[in-house]
Amino acid sequence: MTSNPVSLPPLDYLLAFEATAESHSFVAASKRLNISETAISRKVRLLELHYGLQFFLRGHRSISITPQGVLFLSRVKPALQMLRDASQKTATDHRDRPVTLAATNSVAGLWLMPRLQKLNRQNKHLKIMLVSSDNDDECLSDSVDLAILRGDGDWPGFQARMLFGETVFPVCAPGYLEANPTASDPEKMHRLDLIEVASSHREWMNWRTWLQEFGVNADDLRQQSFFNTYPLSVQAAVDGLGIALGWGHLVDPLLAQEKLVRPLGAARVRTDHGYYLLKSERKRPFDECRLVEDWLLSLSAERTRYGDTPPEP
Repeated sequence: MTSNPVSLPPLDYLLAFEATAESHSFVAASKRLNISETAISRKVRLLELHYGLQFFLRGHRSISITPQGVLFLSRVKPALQMLRDASQKTATDHRDRPVTLAATNSVAGLWLMPRLQKLNRQNKHLKIMLVSSDNDDECLSDSVDLAILRGDGDWPGFQARMLFGETVFPVCAPGYLEANPTASDPEKMHRLDLIEVASSHREWMNWRTWLQEFGVNADDLRQQSFFNTYPLSVQAAVDGLGIALGWGHLVDPLLAQEKLVRPLGAARVRTDHGYYLLKSERKRPFDECRLVEDWLLSLSAERTRYGDTPPEP
């Protein structure tokens, strides 16, 4: 089924072709455009049918671009860039363009919200749309200008700059520690009221893995309280329900206000993950977006340094 070659194919076919041609992979193209590999392959195939040409040779586990594909890319890429430029200029011509900032629930609730008021006071014209979600695809959608996600720094198609590392330590309310002095002993802590987060991320640190880092046998953990988001677990600790795992930087304001304390003092576990500021390499930042980006990086530069080597409890 071939169409009239004079007619234009759908724009999403061309974008799928461009991403595949530049990355030499349906998998990489799907990550770049945040749609499934199957959808990418289908759009490219429909584009080939539209022109009656073969732009890619498909192997069992690889693809390669044909001479027709190379020529077609050289012709359509400048046109696609012109469309991007026109779209960007149209958007930036409007004053006070909102900045869409996405972050995990924990970062949005515990790290960003306490600081946004100061930014707004200093920049009355600035409008921020804050998206709070633990769904990475939602945070990295095309409608998002900046995102803060937890990971190892590798997000294809995005520039990633670390805001802060991942340092984890127990926290509880001062009153809870006073009523349960054994909370200061890691060998006995696992028999107390431990607050846990039910996370679908396997690499997310839980009480069992944290205690094992200090050689504590955690096979007989006491029945824990479970919450489906990290901010809820922190609030439970503030309310005196038990001991939660505190992520450095996220719980710093509560420690400074003495709503939380660290029962094991300086004991901590440092992982190889961190929280990164991400922006798409395909989108051109606008003035308001740069302002928010610079502000976030300045917060990172001023952050408390927990160090890389965890001290013994």
